[in-house]
Amino acid sequence: MKKYLSFLTLLSFFILSCENKYSEPITADIVIYNGTIYDGSGEKPYLGSIGIRGDRIVYVGENRIFESDTTIDATGLSVSPGFINMLSWGYGTLMEDGRALSDLMQGVTLEIFGEGRSPGPYYEDGKLISFGDAMNKLEQSGVSVNVASFLGAATTRILEVGYENRDASDSEMKRMKAIVKKSMEEGAMGIGSSLIYAPGDYASTNELIELSKSASEHGGMYISHMRNEGKTLLEALEELITIAREADIPAEIYHLKASREPNWYKLDEVIKRVEEVRAEGLEITADIYTYNASSTGLTGVIPTWVQEGGHNAWIERMKDPKVRPRLLNDIRQQLSEQPPEDILMVGFKTSEMSKKYLAKTVAEAAKMRGQSPEEAIVDMVIEDDHRIQCIYFSMSEDNIRKKIQLPWVSFCSDAGVYSDISKSFRTHPRAFGSFIRVLGKYSRDENLFPLEEGIRRLTSYPAKNLKLNDRGLLKENYFADVVIFNAEKVNDNATFEEPLQFSEGVNHVLVNGVPVLLNGEHTNKYSGRFVKGPGFKK
Repeated sequence: MKKYLSFLTLLSFFILSCENKYSEPITADIVIYNGTIYDGSGEKPYLGSIGIRGDRIVYVGENRIFESDTTIDATGLSVSPGFINMLSWGYGTLMEDGRALSDLMQGVTLEIFGEGRSPGPYYEDGKLISFGDAMNKLEQSGVSVNVASFLGAATTRILEVGYENRDASDSEMKRMKAIVKKSMEEGAMGIGSSLIYAPGDYASTNELIELSKSASEHGGMYISHMRNEGKTLLEALEELITIAREADIPAEIYHLKASREPNWYKLDEVIKRVEEVRAEGLEITADIYTYNASSTGLTGVIPTWVQEGGHNAWIERMKDPKVRPRLLNDIRQQLSEQPPEDILMVGFKTSEMSKKYLAKTVAEAAKMRGQSPEEAIVDMVIEDDHRIQCIYFSMSEDNIRKKIQLPWVSFCSDAGVYSDISKSFRTHPRAFGSFIRVLGKYSRDENLFPLEEGIRRLTSYPAKNLKLNDRGLLKENYFADVVIFNAEKVNDNATFEEPLQFSEGVNHVLVNGVPVLLNGEHTNKYSGRFVKGPGFKK
């Protein structure tokens, strides 16, 4: 293999080695030499080297003598464990293109799926494809990053209850718990819920407690997009706390936020309450993305009662003139807190609708159509036969700065993973910049926390929460997921206007000991694996 060590560095390495005559050479396949080592623990960095043999780290410490096939010169660069994306929607996009460049070029080496919906289980041509089957399928397709997932609570509910807005029967509940048990044994990280979307929000608190009890028995976590992030945010938090207590399970808040300006002040109360229960011994954590705008469908302002029965029933119900007055009134109430001027439409199903309204706000589209915003929302969804993906400018930049400094917060993209940016599509810039902003914008530029703390919360902290005992640290016998970057140059380039721009400053990335990114270029290696949760049984 090609050596990436300069002649001058080799010369100094030789002199150092000769002086250290008592050192025995360490045999390694790959050596990362003379980098500034951030081991993921949060401790201060130091100058040193890493030896890798196979898929594991065999040495981390001061510069030593090595015998190796390949040496990567990390002089002037920072070296850390690979970053963990606590909420990725990359399953489908990775099946299409496993290079994972939008995240890989930010240093992400592990994608976690499962917010309400998970890759499996599901029925295909009458055959049940299990959770493990679906995850193994992705690994076998070839991916450059590791992948893992929670079992979706909504996915589980759909299998037994369907899209009906009712409580699960005793027999259905028993079968749902059996699905949890099987999925945990196949490697699920726990239970993931998303309680603002149908049919996920049809689940009662008790149903979520019972599913979480099954996950807890196998060492899993409960992770949730809470039932509300606005008016009843505090009540939604109490539900999560109740589930954690009753099921005896660690719980994480997906993309913690106080959404819509009238509710921004509530974030302080959320933080206070989480820290109270953490002091009592409850393991409550959170993750965030590093932007002041969220992204979801127009379903973010459409009530879930109209969506009962699944997509076709939802569309037909919205066409019903008897339903329309109630529906429009409910959407109007939502828009009183989330102005249509602050809802940007970025994803349509049909090319006709995309040509007309892509990158238009709901307010602009309504004006073009000669309708009220609420009428435009209903009719555009019917015409596109799709939820219509949007960006909601609904959060406070000051609140982001508060959240990002919390020691119990890790990070996510809440986005797909993209490699071919020549395609014509729009997305949220968080898909291309959520992680690198931790290192660049918020640590280096705004000095909100030391770099070693940002790296801890991108690496060992989420790994600990997920109970991954051999990832998240640069440590002997740990898997060699490693990022080498220039701390002075890391920067996000994606914007809301031009989101399809890769981040810069990450030079090299190794996944399970294999270089998948070298000098910022993909190596056509697909060494990512399906990472199993604590309940996995071979």
